[in-house]
Amino acid sequence: MTADRPAVPAELARLRGSIDNIDAALVHILAERFKATQRVGVLKAELGLPPSDPGREAVQVERLRRLAREADLDPVFAEKFLAFVVAEVIRHHEAIAQDHAQRS
Repeated sequence: MTADRPAVPAELARLRGSIDNIDAALVHILAERFKATQRVGVLKAELGLPPSDPGREAVQVERLRRLAREADLDPVFAEKFLAFVVAEVIRHHEAIAQDHAQRS
């Protein structure tokens, strides 16, 4: 290491490597989730269903909060994360519905 950057302890390097692997897995999992939700958006547009489903979203929030508590994760954080993802999904579904309406 250089004089201005001390050597990283082995345990810290190992933990950082693990975090990097988890981050990569999260990106791939989110990519798969958005592939599925894109298809849902197409089906909703074809069936004339609205881009959002507040009833399902409420069930999912409660489910995620329960899972978070079971995993010893802050349920408020889990809910905020889901809200962010769902907002993006709804934005995609609205765009898909608009595109479908223009082509019909």
